[in-house]
Amino acid sequence: MDAFDLIIIGAGPGGYVAAIRAAQLGLKTACIDKRKELGGTCLHVGCIPSKSLLSSSELLWNIKEISAANGIIIAQPSINFTKMMTRKTQIIQSFSQGITSLFKKHKISSYVGEASFLSSTEVLVKNASQATQLQARFILIATGSKPIELPFLPFDEKQILSSTGALSLKEIPKDLLIIGAGVIGVELGSVYNRLGTKVQIIEFLDQICTGFDHQLILELKKDLEKQGINFYLSSKVMGAKIASNQISLQVEQKSFSAEKVLVAIGRRPYTQGLGLEKIGVKISPKGFIETDGIFRSNIPNIFAIGDVVEGPMLAHKASEEGIAAVEIMAGHRPQLNYMAIPNVVYTHPEMASVGLTEEEAKKYHLIPKIGSFPFKANSRAKCTGETQGFVKIVTEEKSKRIIGVHIIGTHASELIAEAAIAIQKSLCIKDLINTPYAHPTLSEAIREAALDVEKRALHK
Repeated sequence: MDAFDLIIIGAGPGGYVAAIRAAQLGLKTACIDKRKELGGTCLHVGCIPSKSLLSSSELLWNIKEISAANGIIIAQPSINFTKMMTRKTQIIQSFSQGITSLFKKHKISSYVGEASFLSSTEVLVKNASQATQLQARFILIATGSKPIELPFLPFDEKQILSSTGALSLKEIPKDLLIIGAGVIGVELGSVYNRLGTKVQIIEFLDQICTGFDHQLILELKKDLEKQGINFYLSSKVMGAKIASNQISLQVEQKSFSAEKVLVAIGRRPYTQGLGLEKIGVKISPKGFIETDGIFRSNIPNIFAIGDVVEGPMLAHKASEEGIAAVEIMAGHRPQLNYMAIPNVVYTHPEMASVGLTEEEAKKYHLIPKIGSFPFKANSRAKCTGETQGFVKIVTEEKSKRIIGVHIIGTHASELIAEAAIAIQKSLCIKDLINTPYAHPTLSEAIREAALDVEKRALHK
């Protein structure tokens, strides 16, 4: 039986990052994943392939919609969808090979197969050719999540798609129905809308991308509708009829038809087959592994991170939790500030948020003081012709501390990093106001929003 200090189950952004950090701390580490290629859902069928397709389709959109305004006249562009998908695959392979190299560099043992607990310190790894028993002082569960199915629309990844199938289509669909207007729904809807697909998104709730600032949500919905996506909110899918080349959805009093349907109603933690019940690991009613606030389950040497524990299902959250968990195992005392973990929607415009929204601040009985600044008044945005959106800063009135920043606009995913640092370091609004910014840059909109909190905006 192979013995280790730490066994990690799952080689996604939580698991593989935790493995590297554990090796840096001197822990003899093994990492198990059912895929031969490292990187998990995020790399293979999630974050990375979706951003590749978003980038490719946005380039097409810019050629068609923006180039003429810049004096660049381009004949009607054509789409080589196969080449677009090949580029996506090459990016995935490159990153996966990079992770494999890092494992070799840090002397991390990698096992391919399905993992299950034999005891609180022993794990069985089974694949088609062999079964291997491993033992360790600590075990970290980082198995991630999987898409939720509707009972009457089981995934076949041909007509009824999960996000996995939607990222691996062979042809651009003529029309696409999306059930769910969350992050996955609007991102993949954006991809195919730009490629010429008729996209309709059906959402049970009364707004898209719940959890973000309400003003940002309204702005994003308006922009996506201008681009051609149709939303049907407060609408419940009641049933479906599936034919060989067409699917009909019954949505209360309406009927919708398309050649493909993407079901994007959320994800659930992936814990099946691990044998957690065998060793007594507690699972919440929602299926999450219960932990004590420092990633430890009710079995003291078994930890859990990422999508299998409560909280936002974000790759970077899983990575931060993985690092913190192994540092705890090594005797360190890391501090993970969940307020400083940003959330991003990679549509056009992008939408990014960190900290509390104005609505959340009020729920916590804080008195929010708000500042905002539109990109249409930002010089760099005018130069690039991308003036949609704004920056909104939420501060606590008494302390003047920054408690939330919300951005919708070009490169919001990059700009939000500064805001995350501000929250991580408990900065006050004067810290942003007194910081010099390069001119002309999009980041100046952050300083102007900070100035607006004090009613001192210079260009508003």
